This record gives sequence, structure tokens and C-alpha cells, in this order.
Amino acid sequence: MKRREFIALLGGAAAGPLAARAQQAAMPVVGLVNARPPEEVSGRTIGAFRKGLSETRYVEGQNVTVEYHLFGGQFDRLPAVMADLVRRRVAVIATPGGNYAAQVAKAATTTIPIVFGVGEDPVKLGLVASLNRPDGNATGINFFLQEVIAKRLALMHELVPKALRIAVLINPANAPVAESTLREVSEAAHALGLQIQVFKASTGREIEAAFANLVHDRADALFVAPDGSFASRRVQFATLATRYAIPASYTTRDHVEAGGLMSYGSDFLDMYRRVGVYTGQILKGAKPADLPVIQSTKFEFVINLQTARALGLEVPPTLLARADEVIE
Repeated sequence: MKRREFIALLGGAAAGPLAARAQQAAMPVVGLVNARPPEEVSGRTIGAFRKGLSETRYVEGQNVTVEYHLFGGQFDRLPAVMADLVRRRVAVIATPGGNYAAQVAKAATTTIPIVFGVGEDPVKLGLVASLNRPDGNATGINFFLQEVIAKRLALMHELVPKALRIAVLINPANAPVAESTLREVSEAAHALGLQIQVFKASTGREIEAAFANLVHDRADALFVAPDGSFASRRVQFATLATRYAIPASYTTRDHVEAGGLMSYGSDFLDMYRRVGVYTGQILKGAKPADLPVIQSTKFEFVINLQTARALGLEVPPTLLARADEVIE
């Protein structure tokens, strides 16, 4: 082999790993920020986000890098996380399922695209100018978390008609959701002739204490506020509700699959998928200002019949007929 050919061959062999590393470094970075705990990176919700990305032909590790900032309900970490993402100029910040995370992202940058999934009107939250024309660097999904609170309370009242004293559990660390939940549930309870008592908890130990206190105060049932950190503690909720024989209502089906009594709310998997789709479209060059805010149309009512029997509840046939899924 001639000397020049040998040098060319050697150079080509060395270029392979270098080219691969350069390609990896050139991949766009998406920062996904969520209140769920780090171990849920492999969960169904994050899987739904990945599915949405794949629908726009973006596959994690191949042509996009996704950084997961799952802070497990530690909302005080949000400003530092967002500041770091902005400093490093990531391609997109995705905040599925988090009003506060979306607001912190919006306060941190007016240029980096943000794709949110929020439970309240994003116009009122200050995220977009209007639903049809966001007119800024943010767009996403409105999954009507607060708007369905009255319906969820009414369904629980049908399922447990003798429950008149309702304990409402909120997470004070997630102030925006806690405040809007109390506002909506207070109005709904008044219309149904129910009394509510508010309990606060942010950590696992505080949740245990709240259950003990609401039982001591003779609450008839529990209404759990929509909160990402509460969703990550669904097994604890199901265990405590069973231990104290408390009928409880939740936002997401995850709680019911873990042994909770009932849930009513938007289809969260669909919301995560849609956030993934919008993220992929923005990576392809779409502008958030040109992507109208999507409003959820898929809602789920799920009942755990086994839990109902354990609580001594007889589920009315009319309610069973309206359920999207009954877990036996």
C-alpha cells in the first residue's frame, strides 16, 4: 500500500468516531421539565411525549437529545432549572402538566420556544396573547384541569351520596394550582350543598399526617387536588385511603389503577403526546406564535370497582354506564 493511501485510510478511520461525536453534539436539545420524580422517566406519560416526537420523525438519541428535569414536586428548584436551560440555549423547553413550570419558563425567556401543557386558561396565566394566535415564544395544550373540578366533585357525590363533609387536599408548594383548586371546589361544593375542609401537604410525611387529621376530623370523603407531585405518590394515596377507609377522588387514572376509588379529568397521555408533537414541529422550524393552543377534547371517568366494594359502596348502574373504564 502506498504511503498516501495509508495516511488517507488512517485519517478516514479516525474521522468516523469524530464525525459521530460531532453529529451527536449537533443534535438539538429539548429540556423537559415536570413535577414527577426522576424514576418516572420510563413511565407512560414520558413515553407518550416520546411518541409525539416520533410522529414528527424525531427519535431520542438519534436526531434529538431530551434532558429530563423531573423535580419530584420540589417547586423551589424551578427557577434554577429554567435559568440553566436558558443559559445553554436549548432548542425547546417542554413543560407538560405544569402551570407553574410554564410560567417560570415564560418569565425566564422570551426567545426560546416553550411548549406547555397547562390546566388553566393560558391567556389568564400570561403565557399567550390568545388561543388562536399565541403571538410569542410559547404555545401548547390547555387540558382544562380546573374546569372539570366541579364535574369531578359531582361524580364523587353521586358515587358516595352520604358524604357531606369533604376534605380537600392541596399542595401549598404548588401555589397557582392550590389557589385555583380551592376557588373552583368551593363554588362547586356550595352548589351541591357540601361542606369542605382544607388540608395541606407537600411531602410524603405530610400526606400521612393529613390523612390522620382528616379522619380525626370525621371527613366523609377526600378530594385530592390536581398536582404532579401527588400523581407521583399514587401508591401512598391508595394505601392510606384503604387503611383509613376513605373514599377518594383523583384527577388521573394512574391513581385508580394503583387502587384509588375514582378519577375524572383530561386524558393525560394524549396531552403529553400532543406536547411531543408540537415540540417536534418547532424543531422542524415552526414558530410557536403560529401554532394555536390546542384544547383537550378527551376526558376520562374511571372507577375501581374492587376498591368500591372494599369501602362498602354500591356503584349505581347509571354511573357505571357513564364510566370510560371500570377496573374490576
